[in-house]
Amino acid sequence: MTITYSFPKDFWWGSATSATQIEGAANAGGKGKNIWDHWYETESNRFFENVGPETTSDFYHRYKEDIRRMKEIGHNTYRFSISWSRLIPGGRGEINPEAVTFYNNVIDELLAHDIEPFINLFHFDMPFELQEEGGWENREVVEAYARFADECFRLFGDCVTKWFTFNEPIVPVEGGYLYDFHYPNIVDAKRAFQVAYNTMIAHAKAVEAFRRHHIPDGIIGIILNLTPSYPRSNNPADLRASQIADLFFNRSFLDPAVLGEYPQELIDILKEHGHLPTVEKGDKKLLKTNTADILGVNYYQPRRVKAKENMPNPYGPFMPDWFFDMYEMPGRKMNKYRGWEIYEKGVYDIMINLKENYGNIPSFISENGMGVQNEERFIENGEIQDDYRIEFIREHLKWLHQAIEEGCNAKGYHLWSFMDNWSWMNAYKNRYGFFSVNLETQERTAKKSAYWIKAVSDNNGF
Repeated sequence: MTITYSFPKDFWWGSATSATQIEGAANAGGKGKNIWDHWYETESNRFFENVGPETTSDFYHRYKEDIRRMKEIGHNTYRFSISWSRLIPGGRGEINPEAVTFYNNVIDELLAHDIEPFINLFHFDMPFELQEEGGWENREVVEAYARFADECFRLFGDCVTKWFTFNEPIVPVEGGYLYDFHYPNIVDAKRAFQVAYNTMIAHAKAVEAFRRHHIPDGIIGIILNLTPSYPRSNNPADLRASQIADLFFNRSFLDPAVLGEYPQELIDILKEHGHLPTVEKGDKKLLKTNTADILGVNYYQPRRVKAKENMPNPYGPFMPDWFFDMYEMPGRKMNKYRGWEIYEKGVYDIMINLKENYGNIPSFISENGMGVQNEERFIENGEIQDDYRIEFIREHLKWLHQAIEEGCNAKGYHLWSFMDNWSWMNAYKNRYGFFSVNLETQERTAKKSAYWIKAVSDNNGF
């Protein structure tokens, strides 16, 4: 076969997951409780079909067979997260030896199959006891996280060189403190901005701890869901709306993570509205001296905005969307199974922005994927014919390839996800995996896309 799109040598082909979404064993192996375990106990009705985090895809017991399957479909890298409440139940104090054994076993199994482990430290799963203390609003929780990170580097740094502090740190801000789709379901922008700021302080403290360990060839970064904010038109009001959306939803994390400082314009907006977070002496230097070595980029859909149609309610709570309205572009391409726009060029636009404005930091697509409900509709001869997913991946890869051709420093592509997994309030509503998971039997079955990605990985292109 002719390879039209050939990727650089040693390109990372793989997938991404997180602890709460695949491990299961929520009450086993000495694990403590996290906010998801608690929220499910108290409000299970908020989760699709009342499916909670206790079993999910049972990776805790099936990691050997799953890692074997990863190898079979051409993975050379794989990202997972360490559950803070599993490693240190309660978030502080004694290390749980069963967790150390489990994560060491996972790492060893990956290495035995020539799959490089990428470890992420925090993926929305705050230990419940620490959330009770205020979670990321509380600087003492930031210190507890820095100690947790330090323990992870000590315990697993001899075998793992690729580390990430946070996955999509803006999501707990949006979900937990602005739009009520994650615990603790608070709607308060001032507290939201404090959570966002303290998360970046936690990131910098983890980077600082990492560098003290001098892990040979070790690099550390952060994974951000970067969503280009496209204006409806070139009218100055629409352009301004997209600029402010970009400030709130991209640059609020991207600038401190990569450049070590916040955009002045964002500071000015928060100051004007009395929403600046509380900072401590030394924070500025901490951020400036502990920037990311590498950036994971999660991209699913674009953000399209326009100038506000109506002025915000002056008595209502302050929100980022005081400055813009969402815009539905006519004729847009849709994932009709999920209701999200598909805009593959977004990947290219993100990479060009990183090249031009962020020093061309080494990066990779750390998540990209297509969620589809009721995929059993597409079974033929016992296999899910997910041609829609193959097309989705292929078209994004074409734009990633274009970015690389133009000098962008992109190192790999990870799909969300290796197998169908539990997705927070959506539970198993939308399926994202190369492998389907039968929730009754936990049986895994390869979809058509699994064979396709194997060929891509084997040929380092398509």
